[in-house]
Amino acid sequence: MDLHADLHQRVVLDTAALPWRPSPLAGVERRMLDRRGAELARATSIVRYAPGSRFERHSHGGGEEILVLEGTCCDENGNYPAGTYLRNPVGTSHAPFSKAGCTILVKLQQMHSADQQRLVIDTVNGAWLPGQVKGLEVMPLHGFGSEHVALVRWAPGTRFQPHAHRGGEEILVLEGVFQDEYGTYSAGSWLRNPPGSVHRPWSEAGCTIWVKTGHLPTTLAADGSGAGAVSSRSVSEATTTIP
Repeated sequence: MDLHADLHQRVVLDTAALPWRPSPLAGVERRMLDRRGAELARATSIVRYAPGSRFERHSHGGGEEILVLEGTCCDENGNYPAGTYLRNPVGTSHAPFSKAGCTILVKLQQMHSADQQRLVIDTVNGAWLPGQVKGLEVMPLHGFGSEHVALVRWAPGTRFQPHAHRGGEEILVLEGVFQDEYGTYSAGSWLRNPPGSVHRPWSEAGCTIWVKTGHLPTTLAADGSGAGAVSSRSVSEATTTIP
């Protein structure tokens, strides 16, 4: 399956309007955002676990990245309530389930093999850092090579200067309304801005977004070389500039 598989193309989706499609296991459904491949695919999806549903043990040949949106996701290593950010590196395996049900953002087969840090971050109680402009706060989540992941919180009326994303940008609007010169994006909107894209974002009402930069068109080299390379900086320094 090829779904929004050309990573050089801009994509904007209202995830709440997408149909739920069955997975191979009963009780687990998904809204597909982008995908290249069959069941073992490079994929980005919103996945919903019905109460009591579970997935069989499986390995992640290309890694797995998760943001828990609602409910509590579980595996043999722990319980992960809404707001938890997880990274399961290349080669790891687990058997996920949910006792009460949950909804998660999942990215599969998109990690560099050298990025072997497993992460479990409680973003509900995480620290916010000042952003590059007044009204902007950033919670860094991960950085590897040119890739940086963060939560970004916009106070009402905050505006950011026009800027380019050499390695692309991916956004999920978690709360409020995010805007740029191309449109208005309410909670649940998913955007993928391709490498070299330019925009001038703002938020009149205020919003919180999950944002990932420097990872397109493909997972980049560990040293940050390639289309999305940025100068060598700490994750905190890099992500405070992410709008």
